[in-house]
Amino acid sequence: MTETRPMPDQQLPPRQPARRKPGRKRRFIKRLAFTVIVLVSAVVIAFAVLLVITPSADQATQIAGQQASARGITYPGPPVPGNFAKPLVATEDKRFYSEVGVDPFAVVRFVASQVTGNTTDEGGATLEQQLAKLLYTPGKSGAAAEAEQVALAVKLNFTYSKAQILRLYAEVAYYGHGYYGLEAASCGYFGHPAADLTPVQGAMLAGVVNAPTLDDPINDPVDARARLDHVIGRMEAVGDITAAEASQLRNTSLGIVPRAEAGC
Repeated sequence: MTETRPMPDQQLPPRQPARRKPGRKRRFIKRLAFTVIVLVSAVVIAFAVLLVITPSADQATQIAGQQASARGITYPGPPVPGNFAKPLVATEDKRFYSEVGVDPFAVVRFVASQVTGNTTDEGGATLEQQLAKLLYTPGKSGAAAEAEQVALAVKLNFTYSKAQILRLYAEVAYYGHGYYGLEAASCGYFGHPAADLTPVQGAMLAGVVNAPTLDDPINDPVDARARLDHVIGRMEAVGDITAAEASQLRNTSLGIVPRAEAGC
């Protein structure tokens, strides 16, 4: 039998690419959407339960007063001066005045970390969350404590004004070297009331609360200065100060008084 071969100029028809089944992509999208809906619903339900079972935010001032009494400091303290409030917000919670007690971006990162198992701490706790930890869950850690702090942060936000939250935070925070409360810290480090804090002094105290033992300006002046530089950089980044003002602050003396001269 003679084999029939194509002529040299005869072209074979091009091979058609395999077509995907049209329903496969739609099924994937539906499954993905269903998974997202289930996860979001679970988070909403869990958060609603937390709002019910966690303590009332009305107890915050009572707890703060009890802590102050136990530490031998005056409560309530004076209003928070701007020279402390600005660096604190710039460093710890730049969206403080616009959020509702929690940073949505940080919450998404937290949920994702629990799902994926990547629990590396990326920060992002708002001032309300930090206040909730100081008042309601001191010494506790882990996902359960953090979830409780989120619910309490929302309650605190809707119970108190931002100025009141700043004042509560300033009164219960630890500033290193044995000083609890902004007034005690200002008197102890600088020998004058918090109302007289200079910009660089306020920035230093705003930085100390992040790690008061490590950044103690008396026992660890090098680490404290590095933290202060970070706070000044954050203030410049959010537009509170100019580059020239930041440079000036970095070269300004803190004016820390000797221990024997501490007090107001």
